[in-house]
Amino acid sequence: MDPILFDSAIRLSARIRTGEVSSERVVALHIDQARRTHGRIHAVVADRYDAAMDEARRADARLAKEGRSGLPPLFGVPCSIKECFAFEGMPQSAGLVARRDFRATTDAPTVARLRAAGAIPIGVTNTSELCMWMETSNRLYGQTNNAYDAGRTAGGSSGGEGAIVGAGAAPFGLGSDIGGSIRMPAFFNGVFGHKPTPGMVPNGGQFPTAHGEGLRLLCAGPIARRAEDLWPLLRILADPGALTGHPAEVSMRDLVVLDVSNNGRLRVSDELRTAQAQAARALGRHGAKVRPWSSPLLRHSIEIWAALMADAGGPTFAEIMGEGRAVPAVRELGRWALGRSEHTFAAIGLALLEKVPALRGEKARQFGAMAIALRAEIEDALGERGVLLFPPYPRTAPKHHTPLLFPIQWMYTAIFNALELPATAVPLGLGAHGLPLGVQVVSSRGKDAVTIAVAKALEQDFGGWVMPPEA
Repeated sequence: MDPILFDSAIRLSARIRTGEVSSERVVALHIDQARRTHGRIHAVVADRYDAAMDEARRADARLAKEGRSGLPPLFGVPCSIKECFAFEGMPQSAGLVARRDFRATTDAPTVARLRAAGAIPIGVTNTSELCMWMETSNRLYGQTNNAYDAGRTAGGSSGGEGAIVGAGAAPFGLGSDIGGSIRMPAFFNGVFGHKPTPGMVPNGGQFPTAHGEGLRLLCAGPIARRAEDLWPLLRILADPGALTGHPAEVSMRDLVVLDVSNNGRLRVSDELRTAQAQAARALGRHGAKVRPWSSPLLRHSIEIWAALMADAGGPTFAEIMGEGRAVPAVRELGRWALGRSEHTFAAIGLALLEKVPALRGEKARQFGAMAIALRAEIEDALGERGVLLFPPYPRTAPKHHTPLLFPIQWMYTAIFNALELPATAVPLGLGAHGLPLGVQVVSSRGKDAVTIAVAKALEQDFGGWVMPPEA
């Protein structure tokens, strides 16, 4: 395997600028890897391989003519984009069959910023239907598979991004996260994923999008195979002046590490628990002050998230499914049972569940108050320089469809959307069955630099991303 497929985006751009390697070669190698792995993972749903190669050749010509001075930070580096982001000339359906012919006429702000920084997108990647389930599968594009085991989920809704980066076919990609949609795919596919503090990165140009206060739960952010890319990518994606601090300023000796073994409601596998404990000990060896921590409010994670989502306003999920006219969920379930529906079971199920009024009104206000109390409790315990170590999911990547049997296990990521806290998914090597292990690193609002600094430290100790054997 060519060493280029193991490099970070920042390292690749530096090598291109010095003339050590051409952009054309870097882009071609990643496209070849995407083609080689496509039959197994099915991550890219619309490619632009020819256009990307043209852009790479133009980058090399610019370097030859103008020299390296003034070149952007991602100059000549390939990447991938989640299909729910507007990307001029590319589909933007979020897996909805009714939008099969839609093509974006402009770039979302985040896409535009990556391209202005010199990145060369090679294609757009698969999502769950309307980006609202933890398995990436829909009736338009089909199912995306895990980079390490095709019989297991790639996660969702940024599952295409997790799979293509995990398979070595892109140094980084752009994802979005409203309940774990960056962090679960990153964890399941053995790579890094960062959900920023809300308000740092613009949410414009996504379909579907959140409304009202729900926009505080939705975040766009990077998925990357190397931790050193997270901060530079976040600087490119974020609004001017939105970021504070820098990972290089974070000393592990000044760090408080709160090790949370579970949320008090769903048990975490011994394998993941052991990996997290090893991560805590590694940070302790760097001088961090490590102690166990828990809160009884974590038991209510799913209710807190669901209440905030239900109270956010905007069109119902059934209306988004029907492009403005609500899909009759009960009838659609019957069509699904007969194999005649254009929607997935997960999407139909969500349309049915949103009819339940249990988490609206006074109940929603109660759980909203609980979210404020839990966030205050966590931030008080963290202080100025602290992180939570928290499981990203109760177990390693599950087999396809089994999450429908345990539909609230993604509460391990969703709670931090509700609390508006930054969180980074960090790989911790492979487990007994060759599946990625990992941990979430969470900090207080605005402390994204701290979680990313910890991710870099853990990458040094655990090795970070590992190329899948079948890639």
